[in-house]
Parts: sequence; structure tokens; C-alpha cells
Amino acid sequence: MSERAAPFYCPYCGDEDLRPSEQGHGAWECASCNRAFHLKFLGLLSRGLRHGGDDGGKDAI
Repeated sequence: MSERAAPFYCPYCGDEDLRPSEQGHGAWECASCNRAFHLKFLGLLSRGLRHGGDDGGKDAI
């Protein structure tokens, strides 16, 4: 398994000035908007990936 991924943008203001928080694993702080947030991977969806032509023309997720 590779290194853990880091967020590239703040989910609130979109700025790139992010730093790991002292709150623990998955916690980040944005120096631009002064917000802190937590990221957590929940798991894979059981339905898997759908391709554009597989669902009768509906939008793929």
C-alpha cells in the first residue's frame, strides 16, 4: 500500500494552504479560512463503478 493521500484543497474555501492538525490522523487545518476539518475513508460502494453505456443513457456516478 502507498502513502496516505493528503487533500489538495480546503472543502470550505478551496484554498491550498492546508496543514495537518494536531488533533490526530485525518485532521487538517486551513490557514486561509481558519477552519479545521476531518477526512475519513468510509469504504467502497457495493454497486461498483457504472460506465456511461451500461445504464441505458443515464448519468454514471
